[in-house]
Amino acid sequence: MSALDDTMAIEIASLPVPATADASKLAGFGIEVKGINPSELTPEPLKRIEQLPYNHDVLLFRDAFDPTSESYGRGNNKTEKTKKSILHPDLKTIPRQPQVQLIRYGTVYNHEGLLEAMLKHPSHTTFHKMQVTTLYGIKVPNGDQQICRYDEGTGDELEVPLGTTVFVSSKVMFDLLPPELKSLAVRSKVKYVHPYVLIAPTHAISAGLSIEMEGLELPLDQLPPWEESRRRTLPLFWRNPVTGSLHFEAHPCGAAELLVDPLSEGTNHEGVLYPDGVHITDLGTRPAIAPSLVYPHDWNEHDLVVFHNRRILHSVVGAFKPHQVRAFHQCNLAASDDPAGPTPEDVKKYA
Repeated sequence: MSALDDTMAIEIASLPVPATADASKLAGFGIEVKGINPSELTPEPLKRIEQLPYNHDVLLFRDAFDPTSESYGRGNNKTEKTKKSILHPDLKTIPRQPQVQLIRYGTVYNHEGLLEAMLKHPSHTTFHKMQVTTLYGIKVPNGDQQICRYDEGTGDELEVPLGTTVFVSSKVMFDLLPPELKSLAVRSKVKYVHPYVLIAPTHAISAGLSIEMEGLELPLDQLPPWEESRRRTLPLFWRNPVTGSLHFEAHPCGAAELLVDPLSEGTNHEGVLYPDGVHITDLGTRPAIAPSLVYPHDWNEHDLVVFHNRRILHSVVGAFKPHQVRAFHQCNLAASDDPAGPTPEDVKKYA
């Protein structure tokens, strides 16, 4: 196949939202990219596509690759080597392309140098960033719609396709916060220490936004070697460099600490939480995963979905029968820069 002409038009179309969703809240969230094949990109179309996730968060390419292609993206091959990581049982590395992981559910035979791979489907009963993640659907099972129950007393339910990946906007998470929590949000930073290893023995709550308070986290002295001086401290909300919007991007389960800055001198303290700063471990985000704010992607084989991990949260949902197989390639694209947090202007506006 010939390379794509740089002048070829890129068409975009909104992803269809299900009847359960509030279309006004998901306006602009998720697009299908047409008229271009990601395996044939030349520099100019690539520059245009690189900007799309900043405005639309999730990109879908239908029939993205020739199944016989030998060209894949780059990512990260370290997870499978970290035996204690909660991600370790769910990922199998493609031998000839170690940046690509084979994931999801069922037994796959003779695939890309893997004679047999038993894939495990994660759930909140066993547990519930890269800048960009790509998911490519190789084998997608057919089956009836399923009901996702939030199961935390609200009665919320969401009808979803079998084996869906659900996405929520972390911008909406900020927008829905009341003023007192917005003030807290723009002053907060989050601190980690081997998050996927720390929480490996734990169970997530049913909504997936935190872990059960069972005391099952690994003791710090059982983690892989680490130094206090090298622990990452990141903004709780990350600023979109293109739109200026703020997005919740702490790992909901893996965060170890929240550090809240005090209000600046002379700021009105009335109704403000922790005006003098505090060191805490919780900030609620549940309103933003209400059924009306969730986009559940209905996968087809050879769909390629590219999503911006600094703009959204995502989760796999559902359960499978033993004979069903759901096989995907996943490749994480690392960032060359750290995320930017709220600006002084943001803090002045919301704090």
